[in-house]
Amino acid sequence: MSGLGGLNKSDRGVVIGLAQLQLPSVETPEELEEQTRRVCNMVGKARRQMPTMDLIVFPEYCLHGLSMNTDPAIMCRGDGPEVQSFQAACREHQIWGCFSIMEYNPDGMPYNTGIIIDDQGTIQLFYRKLHPWVPVEPWEPGNLGIPVCPGPNGSTLSLIICHDGMFPEMARECAYKGANIMLRTAGYTAPIRHSWTITNQANAFCNLMVTANVCLAGSDGTFNSMGEGMVVGHDGVPLVEGNGLADEIITAEVRPDLVDEAREIWGVENNIYQFGHRGYVAVKGGARDCPYTYMHDLVAGRYTLPWEDRVRETDGTSCGFPPPERHYGGTAE
Repeated sequence: MSGLGGLNKSDRGVVIGLAQLQLPSVETPEELEEQTRRVCNMVGKARRQMPTMDLIVFPEYCLHGLSMNTDPAIMCRGDGPEVQSFQAACREHQIWGCFSIMEYNPDGMPYNTGIIIDDQGTIQLFYRKLHPWVPVEPWEPGNLGIPVCPGPNGSTLSLIICHDGMFPEMARECAYKGANIMLRTAGYTAPIRHSWTITNQANAFCNLMVTANVCLAGSDGTFNSMGEGMVVGHDGVPLVEGNGLADEIITAEVRPDLVDEAREIWGVENNIYQFGHRGYVAVKGGARDCPYTYMHDLVAGRYTLPWEDRVRETDGTSCGFPPPERHYGGTAE
């Protein structure tokens, strides 16, 4: 159920808006400032369009577009003027908002960062993308894990960004930490359309969790982002699916209380619980070991594929980036 997109909001509902923002082209500080104003104006549009809306979600790259420009002059800071403008817009219009910035990193390449701000203008969640889309994106891998935060009307929110959603472990971590609504923001283009759809649905069903997902839309003269916001219920069934129309705000009402109920009462397909309690019909409490080789190897720092030495793309040189000389969390050799 989506309450006709939030027109008929229930007492326990959370109305989410997904802004299929026009793909921008930003190369200068002046253009960054103008794009910030444009995003803030759309926060106002969201409130006017749907007075019941609780949360407006903007896509990845809502400020910077898809140029992958790492010029320090247009990088943002967590307490910079762009974020302060977002805070002011949420406070003015009394609405929660999710935004994207490319964050200046004094120790390396910039971070691809997502922020959730509440309706009083307070930052509730600050996340750095764990899985930049290689070999295309030059961003530093995130170092803050996957945070969750309390959201509107009994919800618990998490945020992942674009390529993150192709790794089932990301959505599982969000659910494991208590999220009943997972946001996924993206700048994807049309070749990813099918993968986008099936992962948004799988991430929801496999974790008994609502997923709310949105891409940029339109063209910047080089790329065409696909829009296609979609909200998926905890049973994996889409509640609403958008289109490719730039600047349209797709809306749906979701019920975090029903997610919480399902996690408590489902027997069949309560996957997030059963993953850590294997075969509880046969053994008391289920098996609670870790039978997965890749998990042990990843923790031990020896994650290696059987075909590792045959992988061709292992840095960003095919996309024009020089080979990195610095290990993660360290300095150049």
